[in-house]
Parts: sequence; C-alpha cells; structure tokens
Amino acid sequence: MPEESTWLSDEMPTPPPRTRLERAVTPLCDAHPDLCGLVALDDSLDAFVARYRLAEMAQRTLDVQYYIWEDDMSGRLLLLALLEAADRGVQVRLLLDDNNTNGMDDTLRQLNAHPRIEVRLFNPFSFRTLRALGYLTDFARLNRRMHNKSFTVDGVVTLVGGRNIGDAYFGAGEEPLFTDLDVMAIGPVVNEVSEDFERYWESECVSALQNVLDIAGDEIAGRIRMPDHWYEDITAARYKNKLDSTAFASQLEEGTLPIIWAKTRLLSDDPRKGQGKARLHTLLPQRLSNVMGMPERQVDLIASYFVPGRAGVAQLLRLVRKGVKIAILTNSLAANDVAVVHAGYARWRKKLLRHGIALYELKPTNEGIHPVHDRGLTGNSGSSLHAKTFSIDGEKVFIGSFNFDPRSATLNTEMGFVIDSAPLAQQIHHRFLRSQRAAAWRLQLDRWGRINWIELRDGQEIVHKKEPRTRLSQRLLVRLASWLPVEWLL
Repeated sequence: MPEESTWLSDEMPTPPPRTRLERAVTPLCDAHPDLCGLVALDDSLDAFVARYRLAEMAQRTLDVQYYIWEDDMSGRLLLLALLEAADRGVQVRLLLDDNNTNGMDDTLRQLNAHPRIEVRLFNPFSFRTLRALGYLTDFARLNRRMHNKSFTVDGVVTLVGGRNIGDAYFGAGEEPLFTDLDVMAIGPVVNEVSEDFERYWESECVSALQNVLDIAGDEIAGRIRMPDHWYEDITAARYKNKLDSTAFASQLEEGTLPIIWAKTRLLSDDPRKGQGKARLHTLLPQRLSNVMGMPERQVDLIASYFVPGRAGVAQLLRLVRKGVKIAILTNSLAANDVAVVHAGYARWRKKLLRHGIALYELKPTNEGIHPVHDRGLTGNSGSSLHAKTFSIDGEKVFIGSFNFDPRSATLNTEMGFVIDSAPLAQQIHHRFLRSQRAAAWRLQLDRWGRINWIELRDGQEIVHKKEPRTRLSQRLLVRLASWLPVEWLL
C-alpha cells in the first residue's frame, strides 16, 4: 500500500503557473499581511492607462462591471483591449447596466460571439430601439440601475471608483470634462471585489446577452473583428501614443508605483436592490454609516450630486451641534448637466450655510468650449465634477460610485472602498483645499440672508449675486423643480 504522502502527490492537481501580475503582486502583499496596496487615480490619463495596460497584462481573467460604456474613442480602445485579451486566452466577463447601451447591440453581439467573452446586462430593456416605451410598461424595474464600477484582472488587481468608460472620463477630448477619482488596489480586498462581481453576475437582475438579443447560433464565424474604422482611427492612435508619456505607465510596468498600504474593505449593495427586494440594513448608506463611525472633528465631502434630503440635513446639523466641521464640494448649476437634480440640493443651501456648513460649488471646466448639456433625470451623472468621496477626521476615506442623493441611497446599486488611511485622507483633504482656492465658488450669506458666490481671481474677491455663468431660464427651472415632490427620484 503506498504511503499517504505519495497518494496525495499523485492525486492532487498541479497548481496553475502564476500569471505575470500574480508574480508582481504576491511578494508585495506577503510583505504587508492583512493590508491592501492602494494607488489613487485622480489623473484622467493615468486612469485610462491603468485599465488599458492591465488589460494588456491579463493572462487568466478579466471581470469588468460598469454603469456606462460609451461608444466613443476610449470606449472602443478598451473594448479592443478586451478582445485582444480574449484572443490570447483570457476569459473575459463584461457586465453592463443596460440603461446606457443604446446603439451598441451589434457591438455587444460581436463580443459575445467570441468563445472567451461573455456579456450580460443588468435590468435589460425589452424594447431595444424605442426604450422609453419600456418605462411606460416596466417603470418600477427600469428605474433601478446598476451604478457599480469595477475592473478586476487575474483576480489580483482591481480598479474601483467613480469613473465610467468614455472620453469624458479619461480626458480624451480637447479638454477633460469630468473630474473624477478611482483607486487601484491589490491585496485581500480584491477577493471581495471578485466575490461581489460573482454575486451580481449570477443575480436575477442580470440577463445573458442571448436572452435579450436575437443571436443566431451561426451568425458569426471565424476570428472576431470590430469595424475597420476602429483600427484606423488616427485620433485613437495619437491618444495611445500619449500613454507612454505618463510616469504612471512606466511605474506600472516597473513596479515602482507609490503604494499606500492600509486596511480596506468593500461595501456593495445587494444586487436584489435592482428588484426592490434588498433589505434596509443591507443598503450601502446604512452599512457605510456603521463602518465609518461617527465623525468627531472634520468631514470633507466631494460629491458630483449632493441631494441630502430632510433626513440628511438633520444628520449634518446634529454633527455640527457636536462641534464637527463640515465642508462640501459639489457641482455648481453651471457645471451640472441635470438641472432638476441641482434643485434637490439648492433648496437646502441656505439652511446649511446658516448652521455653519461650508459649501463650495465647482466651476465648469470648459467654459465657452464644451457647454454642459442637461442629460435628463436618468442621465449619466455627467458634470465637471464626477468624483464621489469623503474623509472623516483625517483618518478614514470612502471612494466609490455612491452619489449622496436619494437615487443612490434607495434605487441604484452602488459600491466603494472604506479605507483606514491618514495619508490617503490627507491627499483627499489637500485635493479639496486646492479645489476651494482655484476651481470653486465659495457660498456665503449676505446681511439680508441671500446667497452670494465668492470667487478668488488674481488675489481679489469677486462677489456674484446670482448663480454664476447661468441663464435666467436655468435658474427658473431649478426654482420650479425645487417645489415639486420629486426628491426621491433624484
């Protein structure tokens, strides 16, 4: 009878060889047990480089989950990167919210036809062309969207944060339209993101592409190839050439990125929130409050949309009465692409200011070049500011997809990292201070209780009596919307 050790060695499968990323990441993680390595990505080009280069380095799996994937230059470049990875043998899973895939059905069919790519859609529309008809017949479901954003490679590196996929998020146009923030992470939290992706991938809210679109079994044969103009785009070629010019690109290749090591955990909504079936205690706002704890000194909050509601305002004022200093940076009306959502914030400004809460509104980044268009109530959350982050007492940070509004709290699914890191909290704080000084209007009440917008220009204070860079029609729309009982939709 053979010895037990021999029997085990004969029967146990040989573990697969480590991937390139595993070989790079494992020694770093072993040197920092129980901690996660984090790199904050606030530069738009670096954020694209991270995704593109990691897709190039993938050898085993790519799990990709997004609310918006634009059919534009950067969106196509990243889809080509996924396709090339699949051609190398990488298993690619692409999970998209269906609210923003309009016009992409043929592209998704092509990708899904690849034997190593599978596409699934969250809360898909039955009407593929006239999608608005779906809201007439199935509003309760279609009003709930998957706002999560993650990009996980070989199960060892992940990117989580506020960015969607598109030119505006990566500075790929003449000027970057959105100011945003992601985190690249290694360590234990990557397993949490992978498990969460699996939970969404298998959820009842998600449908395989072949169950949504008509796909013939023999529709596509041979090697999958996107349209020729995708490969021949001169602008895309120039943008790709810029990638090598960033320090981030070389640091990523050489393993010399400035990593912050900290305890990090993922918070993510139950995907059943997409059906209205998630229990209250499982929703991200409640869990976020439990994990972050009660602030004692300072809260810095950066939010593309800030709609606190009556309960949120009451909570903020309770903190103020306990001596907590609160500063909030959000979009101005001039920078906001959904005026009705701005109304949900504007109605509370005077009350917040009267109680000592500091309010700052970001100026539009592309004045006179790329006007911000109102995208409607269920638009893409696009504005000059798109980041969603806050820090508490200079010690804890949240970075993720969660907008501080009722839609994120009760309708859309959300995710993000809670990070125990004073250095990262200081980075966020300094980012906040820079925005206050150079890129935002500071709000204050005058002696008659009216809001003034204070701008620093060449060392001088300029006082605006009306919302700067806005039209009368915009201001009237906000005033009208603030009277309507639609805050729960915002």
